[in-house]
Order: sequence, then C-alpha cells, then structure tokens
Amino acid sequence: MRAADADREATADRLRAALNEGRLDLNEYDERLRRAYGAKTYGELDELLTDLPGSRPAETSLPAPRTAGKSPAVDRDQAAVSTRSVWLLGVWGPWLKAALILTAIWFVSQLGEGEFDDYWPIWVLGPWGAVVLYQTIQGLAHGAPEKDAERRRRKQVEREARRRAKRELPET
Repeated sequence: MRAADADREATADRLRAALNEGRLDLNEYDERLRRAYGAKTYGELDELLTDLPGSRPAETSLPAPRTAGKSPAVDRDQAAVSTRSVWLLGVWGPWLKAALILTAIWFVSQLGEGEFDDYWPIWVLGPWGAVVLYQTIQGLAHGAPEKDAERRRRKQVEREARRRAKRELPET
C-alpha cells in the first residue's frame, strides 16, 4: 500500500523521538530519515521502526488531523512559504540593513544642504543589489531555501544530541 506524506512525517517524528531518547545515533538517524522521506510504501516505513519500542506500523496509524478547512497541501504550501521567507531574509537582510544605514546618512547629509539630490548610496546598493538578485534567482531555482532549512534542522538535532550527551556524562 502506498504511503502518504502524513505517514512519512509520522515516521520522521518517531525517528526524531528515538534520537532524543538515545536509541539512535546521529548517523543512523540521518540514514533512516533519508529512507523515510524516500519511502513509497507502508512496508518501507515499517522497516525503519521495527527495532524501536512502542512503534506502530504506519498502515495502522491514524491520518494526520486536518485543521478547519485546510488540506495537508495548504499546510505544506505555508511551510514552503515560511522556509522561503526565512531564506530570503537571510540573503537580502544584510543588503537591507546597509540600504537603511546609507540612506539615513544620505538623508542627514542632505538636510544640511537643503537639497535632496544626488542619491550617492546607489553606487553601493545598485551593484550589490544586482549580485544579491542573481543569488536569489539561482538559489530559488536550485532549492537553496529547502537545503538551508534542512541544514538548520540537522544542526539543531546535533546540538540537542550534544546537550543530551553532556547531561548523561557521569560527573567526576
């Protein structure tokens, strides 16, 4: 029987819980997570959980609850928009900060002269903006927001595993 996205997510959640419980190490978790997201059938998902206690087979799991009037596709779309927004802010954030600072400096300097002409920050912001625009187009075309989100998730998992390992070390 073919598995749905909700089934793959449920399996990923169970694997994450097993990692947090110390039942899987990071390498095994990473390998199983890849297999979970690549799984096409319930059997492939069940295979990933068979040696973990308290795991229910994917085919007997309940479907993911639906929020009022929203489909899982809408939730995925919102998550993708959020991932894209975070990535875009990371790409454009430094340029925007520099634009605000340079424009403020230009504005204050023009107040003394009484004329608001010769917007000199354009000589910095224009070329830099063109480079950032190119990076944005290339990044969106090659899935950079999703790769960045996955990298951040993995770093978070590694941090949590290090914290857990540190707590579990016997004090000498």
